[in-house]
Amino acid sequence: MPKSLLVVGSIAMDTLRTPFGEAKDELGGSATFFSTVASFFVPVRLVGVVGEDFPSQFRRAFDSRRIDTAGLVVVPGGKTFRWHGSYQGAMNEAKTEAVRLNVFGDFRPAIPAAFRRSRLVFLANGSPVTQASVLDQVERPALVVADTMNLWIDTQKDALLALLARVDGLVLNEGEARMLTGDPNLVRAGHQILERGPKFVVIKKGEHGALLVARPEDAGADASRRSVCPLPAFPATEVRDPTGAGDSFAGGMMGYLAGTGRFDLQHLVRAMAYGTVIASFAIEDFGLRRFHDLTIDDIDRRLRDYHDMLAF
Repeated sequence: MPKSLLVVGSIAMDTLRTPFGEAKDELGGSATFFSTVASFFVPVRLVGVVGEDFPSQFRRAFDSRRIDTAGLVVVPGGKTFRWHGSYQGAMNEAKTEAVRLNVFGDFRPAIPAAFRRSRLVFLANGSPVTQASVLDQVERPALVVADTMNLWIDTQKDALLALLARVDGLVLNEGEARMLTGDPNLVRAGHQILERGPKFVVIKKGEHGALLVARPEDAGADASRRSVCPLPAFPATEVRDPTGAGDSFAGGMMGYLAGTGRFDLQHLVRAMAYGTVIASFAIEDFGLRRFHDLTIDDIDRRLRDYHDMLAF
């Protein structure tokens, strides 16, 4: 499939508390947000694991979209990954109240044969050892992008650095970029990550947007020709639950790239713009609720508004 997009990551049931209310047992997880958003653009191949307690309506939520769940494993007698988090004040950071990895703790992704030739691969947040095992199973993808977090930088840094030599792009937040490189300057941190192998890195900055640091294809290792592009966040007026905003950003970015099949700097920036506006929808309600009736026309309309805000 010329537009095939594979995602491997967590599927969870979230309990959330913010200044705007509470929600119990919401469908969540990195692969869930990613695949839901990316399916606005292209069909998505989902690989993940859940327990026997996974509600049938959540399975139907996947089936109602262009999400192929042939790689979704249900463990008999097992329990689905659960996360309980809360936000306070400006809701810039989640506080983990409780986490039960359950079947996700023993997750060893087995990529179905029909998925192994996926053109684009997104390695959602997880152990770099597990992410590397996915790459061992896929066949010559055109674009591989990985997400990571501070836990893996702290506990599996060597494995993460080894993974960077095998991926085309890395997505992480600003604190993680500084932690990974030891450099407080995000532009220099981005350059250091490129030296490890990726062609581009996207550094998420929450309410302050995102930063792209990329090496043009014809630039080789010439640091002077690396390109830097900052994009602000969309100025949201409704923020009820930030959970999944980063994964929604990645889903919009990768979905757009899969749809176009082009990964040059111009398309990377436009992909980030799509990710930015879609993340602004994600935070407007709890969990995935804002996406239930959202259409690609709604997304394109907000993208035009975002473009007009940046033109001067």
